[in-house]
Amino acid sequence: MTRRARSHRARRPAAGRTALGLAAVLALLAPASARAADDGAVERLAAAVRIPTISPQSPEDFDGAPFLAFHDFLARAYPCAHGTLERETVADYSLLYTWRGADASLEPVLLTAHIDVVPVIEESLGRWTHPPFDGVVADGYVWGRGTLDDKAGLLAVLEGVESLCAAGFAPARTVYLAFGHDEELGGNAGAAGITDLLASRGVALWFSLDEGMAILDGAAGIEQPMALVGVAEKGFLTLEMTARARGGHSSLPPRESAIGALARAIERIESNPLPAHTGGLSGRVLDTYGEAMSGATGFALRHRWLFGPFVRSGLDARPESSAMIRTTTAVTVVRGGVKSNVLPSSATALVNFRIHPEDTVESVVEHARRAIDDPEIELRVVEGREASAVSPSEGPAWDALVATVRETHGDLPVGPALVLGGTDSKHYGRIASAAYRFAPLRMRSEDTSRLHGIDERIAVDAYLEMPPFYAALVRRAAGAEAR
Repeated sequence: MTRRARSHRARRPAAGRTALGLAAVLALLAPASARAADDGAVERLAAAVRIPTISPQSPEDFDGAPFLAFHDFLARAYPCAHGTLERETVADYSLLYTWRGADASLEPVLLTAHIDVVPVIEESLGRWTHPPFDGVVADGYVWGRGTLDDKAGLLAVLEGVESLCAAGFAPARTVYLAFGHDEELGGNAGAAGITDLLASRGVALWFSLDEGMAILDGAAGIEQPMALVGVAEKGFLTLEMTARARGGHSSLPPRESAIGALARAIERIESNPLPAHTGGLSGRVLDTYGEAMSGATGFALRHRWLFGPFVRSGLDARPESSAMIRTTTAVTVVRGGVKSNVLPSSATALVNFRIHPEDTVESVVEHARRAIDDPEIELRVVEGREASAVSPSEGPAWDALVATVRETHGDLPVGPALVLGGTDSKHYGRIASAAYRFAPLRMRSEDTSRLHGIDERIAVDAYLEMPPFYAALVRRAAGAEAR
């Protein structure tokens, strides 16, 4: 006890007045301190956006300098984390952090995000409210490429870890942070390299948490926000279709040209979608929506055994919901002909399928063959990747994730979801018992068009909710109670 404390105790009335005065001062200072901390977090995100860590379409256009500058920025922005965690560079530009736990017998956890962003189409620059790499903070938003995908997630993880480090937190369970540099190109160097490195060290993860799904706010028929956690992601197949015919002069056309035969094949494959899946994972997703939705739609979802055809018809009416229950078919590239008076000897089209977990590359190719029903059309697999394994939506890891969502964002409905695109978790899932895809970000349906689009931005209030989630998840999953 200090001498000043003893003298205050001796003079109780004055001490009372002093305590009241101090409480008043603290009441004034605490909000200002919180505002300063929030302002710092927002400015760090804006600064991160100003570093153009772009994954170009052509690998030869890749510029590594911004990625190295980003590494340096992180070290300056988060000194406690960088002084506590071990940091390694993988594949030259990706980062792996290790926060050693006290109990080596506990399976580690992995929090991931990615450094790279997609390019901005030059012709679109005039349509941005603020330049995409200026990191402007205005009107309650941070504006710029990467605010949603995925620098907000990356910095929120580090903000949470920094706060834990500063508070003296020491994990019982080892925590890894992995930030790949080429997720937008498939993660075949960054995330794959990190996964290979961890696998070579015998690391088997309790769970991993990546981007993917979010907290859906304002969805039609749902009165409160709903957290959707991706437990799987779709596979990927690009199929090349080729039609051949005799070439020649356009003045002597055959009964059917190569382009005509290809057009017929395209029409058949588009008119025959793969079957819908309303059981399994899709069924669990529909259950989540059904419990959260009111009115006739919610009733029909909860009683699919009776309203199955109606439900499938309603889901197929919108691309977003149709993609949730089936492997999608998209003709993306068509080539044929070079001159208006020359008949091409061949014509090709590329068809991209996003494969539902209940389908396979082989089954999709066979479906395409049957739908086209023309032995003269040649089919070639250009690229194929199976859908991911489906992670459990029950058990201790899932329970920890759900409890953390509700701790930091309120008593929300939380349920499994299928990620329609690709994430780095297709690599990390190789060494994880469960690979979850979720960011604690409140998003409205209109926000999704900004992903990879014009005027990408994140609401300041929504961003500031993210770091406490990651800090709480680490405490819950790797704290002393995790032993």
